[in-house]
Amino acid sequence: MNFKTLVFYGSYRSDRQGIKAARFIIDQLKQRNHEVIFVDAKEYDFSILDRMYKEYDQGQAPAKMEELADHIRTADGFVVIAGEYNHSIQPGLSNLMDHYLEEYFFRPAGIVSYSAGGFGGVRAAIQLRAFLSEMGMSTISSIFSISKIGNSLDEAGTAQEATLTKRVSQFLDELEWYEEALQRQRKEKGTPF
Repeated sequence: MNFKTLVFYGSYRSDRQGIKAARFIIDQLKQRNHEVIFVDAKEYDFSILDRMYKEYDQGQAPAKMEELADHIRTADGFVVIAGEYNHSIQPGLSNLMDHYLEEYFFRPAGIVSYSAGGFGGVRAAIQLRAFLSEMGMSTISSIFSISKIGNSLDEAGTAQEATLTKRVSQFLDELEWYEEALQRQRKEKGTPF
């Protein structure tokens, strides 16, 4: 089965390490025949939230915002990649994602967290789980955390540790299970609202 999966990434830093995690996940998804849309906050560069997508009159939202809304509405699921900033998620990530709401409803999200240290950004992942659930996404139970990202992945996003490739397989198996189940439910029974 083929899935359309959006990969959200929110760092604006000039020497951002998390881009390696994004490249790794994108490659793993493509190997599984996903249609992958990379949603890089730095590329979309929405200003600080003033108006949500839904607050524009139809056809009046900026072109990039409209394009992303269409991708979100037609996605089967999401992977959200978050570095840990002060025990929470990056402001660029939350700002990007906050521009939308109903578009996310009834789709699963997998969380990838990372950090320079040994905890792998799990404190950010815990914050992110509540954030994504509030936006109407079902977060899968597994969190894919990457510790010491500077050494775990090279610039191309190639794993430098065999355990990463092994662990990501189980994470993506679970995401795909939810993508298929919720896709089927949306098609056959619609959504509660």
